Amino acid sequence: MALNRLDTTTSDASTPGTTLDALVAEEERVFLTRQPRSGELYERARRVLAGGVTSNWQITRPQPVFIDHGSGSRIVDVDGNEYVDFHGGYGAGLAGHAHPAIVEAVTRQVRRGTHFAQPSDDAVAVAELLARRFGLPMWRFMNSGTEATMDAIHLMRAVTGRELVIKVEGCYHGHHDSVQVSVAPREEEPIGPIEHPLAVVSSTGIPSAVASLMLVATFNDLACVERLLEEHPGQVAGMIVEPIMMNAGIIPPQPGYLDGLKELLHRHDALLCFDEVKTGLAAGPSGATGIYGVVPDVVCLAKAIGGGLIVGSVGATEELMAHVAQGDYEMVGTFNGNPLSMAAARAMLERVATEDAYQRLARLRQRIDQTLTAAIERTGLPAHVVSIGAKGCVTFSTAPVRNYRDFLSIDGRYNHLHWLCQHNGGVFLPPWGKTEQWLLSVQHDDSDIERFIANFERFAENAARASTK
Repeated sequence: MALNRLDTTTSDASTPGTTLDALVAEEERVFLTRQPRSGELYERARRVLAGGVTSNWQITRPQPVFIDHGSGSRIVDVDGNEYVDFHGGYGAGLAGHAHPAIVEAVTRQVRRGTHFAQPSDDAVAVAELLARRFGLPMWRFMNSGTEATMDAIHLMRAVTGRELVIKVEGCYHGHHDSVQVSVAPREEEPIGPIEHPLAVVSSTGIPSAVASLMLVATFNDLACVERLLEEHPGQVAGMIVEPIMMNAGIIPPQPGYLDGLKELLHRHDALLCFDEVKTGLAAGPSGATGIYGVVPDVVCLAKAIGGGLIVGSVGATEELMAHVAQGDYEMVGTFNGNPLSMAAARAMLERVATEDAYQRLARLRQRIDQTLTAAIERTGLPAHVVSIGAKGCVTFSTAPVRNYRDFLSIDGRYNHLHWLCQHNGGVFLPPWGKTEQWLLSVQHDDSDIERFIANFERFAENAARASTK
């Protein structure tokens, strides 16, 4: 299928003195011109779907994009435009689209039955594979990252008999009540000093009483966590944290931070939970747990482990999971361990997320890093590249970003312009560019990378010359 590319001769992007806002407006014009059918479906959808979409994250400017199908590393929208898929379903698409191993496993299971609400041999195999990769012996399955983090927090409270939980400012852990606190607070809100952030309810519909049970810390700041533990002696059940912060681009942990958290929390008889829903298999074969060598008490996984199907999981120590086995805390769900999801997860772990696949991903990632960095240096664009495993992003700041407060200073217009330039040039990135990351799949190849790089180089030249006024 032919790719509809942006005709740069119709754009004022090369005009000296052009503003970022003008560049964005031109790219949005081209965006809408290329996608009339998506526009028609959006208007129809608004009459029956709240906001015209199936998730608020699909509400994008200037309009949502309706996808028709995908295969390998590519997706095609309803207007026939083909894209290299760097969106990856917000991190779920490590296998790419219609991977033969996933298709075969799910097709075989569909013919044998789609739901029994009973355990299967695939569930046992997946638990064994995850135990070997993540160093935690006992597992349970659920249906999303939100369910995984919800069960993990319930488990920490049940085991310790304590109610308070620490989370990091700017981290997203799903949309259940407990974690809808300080997800993306705005500077104009009363958010408190960086050394002692306030708990800010992140959505309407979340009771303020819930926020009072969550203590908020700054990422990469052990002293902040220690202060909270000392202010609430014997009351903190544990801490949930993304070991690599993924709701503000990509923010890696400073040396000693994760080790220090585990030691500090255990000293106060509290537990450590890693939310690896986004990092999971995407950061590496054993996620951030394997990269940094710190095994938490509890780990949450979802997204990439399902090979594109719906799945979540919680792994923990035998001591903690004994409370589940004995019924002290009931970890339940009708679709937990669904046979289709377990068949896909087993294929993902055994046949897709292999050592060879990670070696290919590393080579492609290194090529992106090096080429984008060269373009940034050549143009003087205020940016740098951050990547780990199959994930990467351009952070539009010359200084390293260490926490959410650093992230707030980034000018999001660069991210939106980059998203539009990539999209109009045939590469689909996540639309929430300032917070999100791209994802490579095991089915991407060098031609996909070349398209991405070419689009970025055009963007960098224009954005670097633009006025930010």
